[in-house]
Amino acid sequence: MLKNRFSTSKSALIATLIFSAAQGLSGSLAAADTAVSAPIALLSEAEDGSASADGATSVATVWDLSDIYLSLDAWEAARQTVLEDSERLASYAGTLDQGSEALALALSDIFDVMKTVYRVYVFTSLKGDEDVRIAENQALRLEAQTAYSRFLSAVSWLEPELLQLGGETLDNYIAANPDLDDYRHFIDDVVRGAPHTLSAVEERILVGSETAFAAPSDIFTILSNGDFPWPTFVDSAGETVLLDRPTYSKILRSQNRADREAAFNSYKAVWTDFEATFGAILSAHLAGLQVKTVQRGYESSVQRALFEDNMPEEVYETLIAEVDRSIPTLHRFLALKKRILGIEGSMYHYDLYQPLVNLDKTFSIETSIALTRRALEPLGPKYMAAYDRGVAEEWMHVYPQPGKRSGAYMNGAVYDVHPYVLLNHKDDYESASTFAHEYGHAVHSVLSISKQPFVTAGYSTFIAEIASMMNEILLHTTMVESASSLEERLYYLGFELEQYEGAYYTQAMFAEFEHQVNALADEGAALTGARMSEIYLALMRKYNGHDLGIITIDERSASGWASVPHFYRDFYVFQYATSIAAASSLAEMMLSGDSDARERFITLLEAGGAGYSYDLLKAAGVDLSQPDAYRALDRRMNAVMDEMEQILDALDAAA
Repeated sequence: MLKNRFSTSKSALIATLIFSAAQGLSGSLAAADTAVSAPIALLSEAEDGSASADGATSVATVWDLSDIYLSLDAWEAARQTVLEDSERLASYAGTLDQGSEALALALSDIFDVMKTVYRVYVFTSLKGDEDVRIAENQALRLEAQTAYSRFLSAVSWLEPELLQLGGETLDNYIAANPDLDDYRHFIDDVVRGAPHTLSAVEERILVGSETAFAAPSDIFTILSNGDFPWPTFVDSAGETVLLDRPTYSKILRSQNRADREAAFNSYKAVWTDFEATFGAILSAHLAGLQVKTVQRGYESSVQRALFEDNMPEEVYETLIAEVDRSIPTLHRFLALKKRILGIEGSMYHYDLYQPLVNLDKTFSIETSIALTRRALEPLGPKYMAAYDRGVAEEWMHVYPQPGKRSGAYMNGAVYDVHPYVLLNHKDDYESASTFAHEYGHAVHSVLSISKQPFVTAGYSTFIAEIASMMNEILLHTTMVESASSLEERLYYLGFELEQYEGAYYTQAMFAEFEHQVNALADEGAALTGARMSEIYLALMRKYNGHDLGIITIDERSASGWASVPHFYRDFYVFQYATSIAAASSLAEMMLSGDSDARERFITLLEAGGAGYSYDLLKAAGVDLSQPDAYRALDRRMNAVMDEMEQILDALDAAA
């Protein structure tokens, strides 16, 4: 099956068919049931960051979908064309052995139709997200999905036929025909999978089992959302409160410690009651992965998962080793958090989500644009030209409205138009940071498309989050430098640390849990909910410094794994941790005066998917299989904490 070439991720999980690039960390990470705190908000003096103060002008706040199709009639005509063209594509089956010209013709036609398929789907996806309550728009999305499925079915013969030709013949085709140059990486990637490709009959059986393999994830989604018996608790005002996910998250940010503990106890108790059930669901999911691992001849589940992007296992292993080495940095931050929050005695899991500092300051969308622009100037004129175009044109849907999809994302799948950015801007600093993040993805797409043909313009999550996190790091740096008071400076420093905690340590802990349970599944061990809780509790205690007396993590936290959807996404979350490490490393190079670092970064963005993500990043100067790649983040966190401690000492002395 042809891979989607435009998938990346930041706030909710990736949309249907994974066309939405880059959804923000703030949403997905805030839901994590670990030591990660909610994005912080403390400060007393109000200061309006108005547009006029920053020199920004008003901007369009609603995107223009007519850049994709002028009307629904035009969209429908394109959809019908896809259906008709898909029938034609099936006729290429059996022709590839006729020579390089036959292969070039087939691939050119297939990817041209694929480009239109993306365009047809994206139009309905964006339109549907404007107001999910409008049934007609959701129906259009389903029609687009049908067209996409028809296309995939029509070209299902392609990769088996390429494998049948073999690498030597395909190399000869490419050498003989320059028209195949754009498809070299695609062809090489297909051929690379030959050792793990089964016979036609075996492939049909395995592919036909995908519905069964997906069932545990579907069951988890249904049970953990619609069918879950959300508990209640009585708050300090005597009110009975239903603890669904949003309410629970809100209460954990409350200043009322008694309410936090009571809500925590009630919420954790019900998940513990379902420990065996969710254990059986996740164990079934892991068993399905293990079947694929064995049948396709991989040595382990992690090897199978990393093979798709040709990722060395050393990247995963080095990440876990380096996070383990730097856990004292996390422990230092947790101790600093305890000091800022003024908690006497033991600090518990339910204390970790309180805001560190409140900032009474407004960040309009105009302000967010202007501040981000100032922060990104070190990236140079080519980057800034793409950024300026993106904010000047109607690419964004900015503000919350009834029925609008929550969170934030960038969709860069319409190759010959431009990216689209969905925000839910709330005029606070978190919104400004999210804006910078999503425009990191948008500019990445613009630069990739400017240099790459459609077949290699898409990029992997492994690279995508580096582009977005780079923007956030540069924004935080600029805000700290321009803060007008010690309290404001403390806020931005704390916000940055919270993001490192969530994107690096929390996701690495998830990755370590996923690695351990998959290894046990590969060995054929019995994996019960109780065993998973044992593993998870040990990791929670290690990361939070339980044995050192930093955070008390008791058995109430053991079932936290049960509520995490990431564990059904097959070695996905580690990429958040590697991305923020790589972004920190690249930012350190640029900000310390490495004259070539900027150009290497721009080249990385322009490369799109023209090579494997590990190789592209290594060429940019960051080798994530080596320990040094992770140590810039450790240095940055400690430098930030040094400054925060100095500010706290100064504020204490002035009190």
